[in-house]
Amino acid sequence: MTLGRRDSDWPGLTYEAVAWDVHPVSGMTRRDRARVGTPYQAAVPPSIGQLEVRPSGPVAAEAEEAAAAVRVFDAEVGRDVAPYAAVLLRTESAASSQIEQLSASARKIAEAEVYGRGSAHAEQIVANVHAMSAALGLADRLDAEAILAMHDVLMRGSDPDIAGRWRADQVWVGGRVALGAGSPHDADFVPPVAGRVPGAIDDLVRFARRDDIAVLPQVAVAHAQFETIHPFADGNGRTGRALLQAMLRSKELTRQVSVPVSSGLLTSTRGYFDALTAYRAGDLDPIVSCVSRAALIGVDNGRRLVRDLHDVRAGWDDRLAGVRSDSAARRLADELVRQPVISAPMARRLLGIDNNEHRHIDVLVSRGILTSHQDYVSRNRTWRAQDVLDVLDAYAARAGRRGR
Repeated sequence: MTLGRRDSDWPGLTYEAVAWDVHPVSGMTRRDRARVGTPYQAAVPPSIGQLEVRPSGPVAAEAEEAAAAVRVFDAEVGRDVAPYAAVLLRTESAASSQIEQLSASARKIAEAEVYGRGSAHAEQIVANVHAMSAALGLADRLDAEAILAMHDVLMRGSDPDIAGRWRADQVWVGGRVALGAGSPHDADFVPPVAGRVPGAIDDLVRFARRDDIAVLPQVAVAHAQFETIHPFADGNGRTGRALLQAMLRSKELTRQVSVPVSSGLLTSTRGYFDALTAYRAGDLDPIVSCVSRAALIGVDNGRRLVRDLHDVRAGWDDRLAGVRSDSAARRLADELVRQPVISAPMARRLLGIDNNEHRHIDVLVSRGILTSHQDYVSRNRTWRAQDVLDVLDAYAARAGRRGR
């Protein structure tokens, strides 16, 4: 039989009865209290470390097409990595965060990077940028410690008590939860009990390290298995998509830039979640197809983003007519493509100078490339490249729309 169908020998989840031994808390209904001490069904993930992955013919063809498109995109954009690698990493992190209902404008995200603080959502998106960057840096050692490190970078600012630690308690997805009450009995999905997490992750790592599986099907299955294990108290989706990027880099499908797969997943989050549900029932095809199509959409979105940013930078050259080609002002304009909000200390760092940064900033202000902004709360002054921010916001809006 062809793997990737419900009647195949790819194993779906089994379940075990677990006693709901909790102390009644404020906000529980009589129904909640009646369930204390009664069992719920928790998933038992199958071991996949040595299983073959054979999606159906049409889905395997989709994955092959997507893999080829990713390689071409990486080679195209990789010719001019300096500005675009950072931008693509940031946009992938923002799209991944948006899947979790965490969103902020390009300006808010950039300001949070400059100030080191901002709105709660902007700070969490910046943390996700750092987690994605850490994931790529750890791509040559896909193991449990690397996964913990990704999660630690993601969560240490917002929830340090759980950052970089496997969960110790039961979690569940969906269902009826109000004011902290509710129970796994009503959940849409109950991941495995905490005691199964370390062993399940070790099995996942064995699967992820194999080199006898086509890359995109392997990445899709590994991602679905990670989300099924749900090893953390929070941050599982973002960490799982960071792991996806790490695997693409580890398998050398990408070498220089991040393909914005999450922007493709955003076009139909329902389809994405349904594909994860199908995987848990023993059907590989939906998640392999979902990730493959998301990669194709991501390539399209990423290519347009790079083109739009290139057009902005070319337009600035016209505005900078008469400014020396080797001037610091032009070098700073190059940096603004990837860092569209700057402070004076950041300008010094980007230019590698110790002083006189305002002279170069003023050139860009006078040519309409930068505009000044004063934060009257913190008294910090920043400058914005609004042209770049507009391109990034337009990209984010496209990423959230359905269809290619």
